[in-house]
Amino acid sequence: MRKAFAEDLDAYSREVRELPGVGDDASRDTLALQLVASVRRERYFELLQERGAIPAFRANPHDDRFEAELGLVHLLQRGQIDEAAWLVFLMTVFGKPAGSGWKRLRDVYGRLGTARADWNSMQAQPDLLETWLARHWQEVGGDQGGHRRYESMRPDSRRPIGRAITQYANWIGCAGGHEAKFAQLVREAGNSREAIFDEFFRALPCVGFARLGRFDWVSMLDRYGIVHATPGSAYLRGSTGPLRGASLLFTGSTKAPARLTASFEKWLLELDGRVEVGMKVWEDALCNWQKHPAHFVHYKG
Repeated sequence: MRKAFAEDLDAYSREVRELPGVGDDASRDTLALQLVASVRRERYFELLQERGAIPAFRANPHDDRFEAELGLVHLLQRGQIDEAAWLVFLMTVFGKPAGSGWKRLRDVYGRLGTARADWNSMQAQPDLLETWLARHWQEVGGDQGGHRRYESMRPDSRRPIGRAITQYANWIGCAGGHEAKFAQLVREAGNSREAIFDEFFRALPCVGFARLGRFDWVSMLDRYGIVHATPGSAYLRGSTGPLRGASLLFTGSTKAPARLTASFEKWLLELDGRVEVGMKVWEDALCNWQKHPAHFVHYKG
């Protein structure tokens, strides 16, 4: 796969549009390896769902064997769509940092072992976790996920996690649950998977969820088949790492003028016509590649 990706990049650069960022073997090979890593990350979610029955303890934050990704599969296997979609949102909020894994998510979802902040509880009291975090945020362990590092557990911060959770619970609850709200968004978008992705991306009403949080959230819903949505672009506008990566690839510099962003989107789609990995993979691979363009670093969390 690595060799094929490197050859595709080289052929595109020679035959269609020069790619200054991968003009040498080391950079081209490194981007190819990041594409492989991103493809494997996507395949990982498919493999999780191909397993047999997942035991209930994987979805129980009070059990030491809790594992959010497997717990989510367990919920889907049992047809618990509301709880599964709720867990997707919490996974997006807290992430899985390499150093502490699901510790922070588990502490909040399980309210430090005292009760479960499940969807039924949130539907009955949408500000449940916001109120709880105001009292207990300093007791919650684990690190904050890198994709949400600007959000804070502090209730008096500019981007409080508790407020975002309340907004989400109200948004879904007022529609009658996840299936009803998601069905509404799909109807408004139409039949195109790309249009559905964009509808969900734009609809999320939570403080602190800008471009990256929205992209992660819709991508996760799609990975687990809760929503069938595909990004029709890499959503570079408003991004940091992916835009720097696209700029480096197409211009040789991470600091190309903002006016080129739309061109980068167009050229990425054109390039993917040859590489055929999809925009979720490009978004992830470019973000990781631009950090160390000449040597491969494996990123987790």
